[in-house]
Order: sequence, then structure tokens, then C-alpha cells
Amino acid sequence: MATQEELKKIILDVLPDVDCVIGWGPGPEPLCASPYFMRNPEDVDYLLAGPASVHNPALFLPEYKGRKTGVVVKGCDSRSVVQLISENLIRREDVVIIGFPCAGVVDASKIAAKLGPYGEPGETERAIFDKDALNLSLGGKELSIPLSEILADKCSRCKHPGAVISDYFAGEAADALQVKDDFTDLAGLESLPLEERFRFWEKEMSRCIRCYACRNACPLCVCRDHCVASSREPHWLAQANGVRDNLMFQVIHATHLAGRCTGCGECQRACPVHIPVLLLKRSLGRAVEQLFGHHAGLDPESRPPLLTFQMEETNIKEREW
Repeated sequence: MATQEELKKIILDVLPDVDCVIGWGPGPEPLCASPYFMRNPEDVDYLLAGPASVHNPALFLPEYKGRKTGVVVKGCDSRSVVQLISENLIRREDVVIIGFPCAGVVDASKIAAKLGPYGEPGETERAIFDKDALNLSLGGKELSIPLSEILADKCSRCKHPGAVISDYFAGEAADALQVKDDFTDLAGLESLPLEERFRFWEKEMSRCIRCYACRNACPLCVCRDHCVASSREPHWLAQANGVRDNLMFQVIHATHLAGRCTGCGECQRACPVHIPVLLLKRSLGRAVEQLFGHHAGLDPESRPPLLTFQMEETNIKEREW
């Protein structure tokens, strides 16, 4: 709570100089914080920054380009801000970055699985996060769930729990963690023969309803008005909800994010039918790291390798082919 009170003080100091400060506030239910736009001092009282602050507020920054805007960020959110700056999708001088140390955010699907016979997450009457547990009231019962059992998978491989760049920081800043991402989430799928992998994606894409929540939740997917999914000139995809077109859209989406995706996981979290679309982004992101040594969202001066051109790439031995 001390960090949250410090955040509120920082936001109150920043607020007179910005159009608004984007963070998180009360959601439609106790277990869910929502994106929150603070424009007046009284708005700051409702700030929520903690395990329920799942959404990535960097998503909204391109809409405020040219206007001074504050944004409260976790580590993964800050990497999205850095990536937007590096691609000139927002200007560094227009953004006031307010960081805080993140201990992880919860996964709603894991909470739902834990609640089991007690009821649905939306029926929660009260939810309080402490340092190690989620304490809630549901169906007339008091429950306590260890946070370690309901944190999002992305948090276990997070190397930057604090903002990688910030103008203000609430709490104690920490160095990058020595966490190794061994891509175990990809290992099982990649161990299958190619035909079985394709059948896996066919099955997953048969559930897709083409709502584009994955695209709309992505802070780096900024070309929605010109998206291949709705373009008629050229006409890349049919509007019909078919498995092949669904897969084609996801492959294009992942390719457009290769070397740009910061792994915030918002695409997968937003999917209403729980398709593991983050696997595609992580697979291509790993390939870009291996080929070009590029890690998205760490350096505002860098450019994604697929947005640049060199006559010869160090790790691509064309002359040896």
C-alpha cells in the first residue's frame, strides 16, 4: 500500500502538466481492475496498482500522440512504451512515465479454476490482495489463494519487473532479474511433427470468432484502420469465419510483431475463447533474438531489425549458401 500511496502523490504532482494520467481503477468486479484515465485530483483516489492491474496502459498512448500524457507502468508495460518511442509512434517528450515495482499480475483463468465449486469470479463479493495471497468472499465463504498459484505465466519469466525507463518511480527500483526464458511453453508443440503442429493450430483456429480482441488489445498493433483483416484492396482475407483465414490472420499479425512484441501477453489474455496466440509471437520473437540479437522494448534508440536494412546481416550467412 505504501507504493500505491507514493504513486498517488506522484500523479497529483504530474496531473497539472498533462492531459491525463493513464493507470488502473475499479473494474466491473472486485477481481478486475480496468484502464483508468485520471484528469482531476479526485480521480486519483481510485487508483489501483497491484496484482489486478493486468491491462497494458501503453495501448492508449498512440491515441494521445502530440498531447502530454502520463502513464503508470509495470515493467512489461514500460517495454511497450519504449517500443512505441523507438518506432516514433509516440514522442518521448510527450510522455511522463511513472513506474512502480511489480510482483506479478493475476491470471483470471487460473483464479476461475481455483474457485471451482464456490462460484464464478464475477460473483466475488470482496477481494483483497496482500503480499502473498488473494483473500476473497464468494458464496458466503471466505477464501484465501496463494498468489504464486494464480500469477500469469509471463510473470515467471519476467526479467524487468520495474519500468525499464521512467521519469518517476514509486517504491524501490530494482535491477533486471537474472531469469532465464527457456521457452518451455513452446517445447511441447515444437516437439511434434509438422503435420501434428498444423492440426493443433487448425483445431485452435476452429474456435476463433474473428472478434479481433487480440489485435485490439495489442499496444504495438497500431494500423487497425488499414488492417489486412478488413482491407479490400488488396483483398488478403475473406470475412467468412474459416479456419484457414483465421490462421492466416494470426500468422500475419505475429509476423508484423516479429522483433516488436514485448511479450506483455495482452493478445492472449483478451481472447474470449482462450486460443494460445502468444505462442506464435514468442516463436517469432525468439527467432529475431537469435538472428539479430535484438530484444524488443529495452532501448528507445534502437529499431526493430525487420524495420531496417543492412546489406549483410552478421548471423545470416548468405554467401555460404
